[in-house]
Amino acid sequence: MIKMVTKMLVNMIEMLKDAKEHHYAIAHFNINNLEWTQYILEEMEKLKRPVILGVSEGAAKYMGGFSVVAELVKALVSAMKITIPVCLHVDHGSSFSVCKEAIDAGFTSVMIDASKYPLSENIQITKEVVSYAHPLGISVEAEVGHIGENINSLDSKELNATLEEAKMLYEKTQIDALAPALGSVHGLYKGEPHLDFERMKEIKENLPIPLVLHGGTGIEEIKIQKAIACGISKININTELQLVWSKAVRTFLDENKEVYDPRKIIASGKEAIQTRIKEIITLFESERM
Repeated sequence: MIKMVTKMLVNMIEMLKDAKEHHYAIAHFNINNLEWTQYILEEMEKLKRPVILGVSEGAAKYMGGFSVVAELVKALVSAMKITIPVCLHVDHGSSFSVCKEAIDAGFTSVMIDASKYPLSENIQITKEVVSYAHPLGISVEAEVGHIGENINSLDSKELNATLEEAKMLYEKTQIDALAPALGSVHGLYKGEPHLDFERMKEIKENLPIPLVLHGGTGIEEIKIQKAIACGISKININTELQLVWSKAVRTFLDENKEVYDPRKIIASGKEAIQTRIKEIITLFESERM
């Protein structure tokens, strides 16, 4: 049976609409396990800010599948008495079947990433996802252009989205948010990222929907602020939390060589994650009106 959006979890439409209107960005934090989810929810509840919990296909598989992840998140939201809006979102769903599986499992938002295909095929696949998702109250994000992985040539503008591509993808599919490739990459940057702010602003001024920035880790704060000013309403963060967590855990293990309890080892990175979350939210809201 298809599970409709519940009061416990929401789609991302209203939170992104508010962010777009008031010139700030909603944080999308990828989750990787039980503890990661707890730490993010706990800190965001303290901050009283809405949050998008992103789950990649790889993370979903690692955690036991989309159904396990959905039930885990809903159980934590209930047990932790979370009152903030929480959106459970598929990050880079590779096909209609993947997005459908997640929606059927209880996810409230999906990203269909068909950007590797020609634009006409990207539109066709995205439209199919939207047709299935929207009647159920599920929000849909899509991508145009190519947001790469650790690209050495960060000035490779031929990978960037054009205004024409962005408009066509939106108009033909009626997606709720768009991630246009404009110079960012996933993971760690090999060199300095060069975001195309002019194109970003141009797309923002010609599309009514919020824009999304992937690959937020490693971009200078001043560039994050400029991206938000140019129309970015959602920023995806994953590697950044992994880096601060792993650094804290390594320090803990170096100083506590006798500890073998995995609960203590994993929890040793909690403070680092939550401290960085607080800093990120402050940055994302620095231009808020």
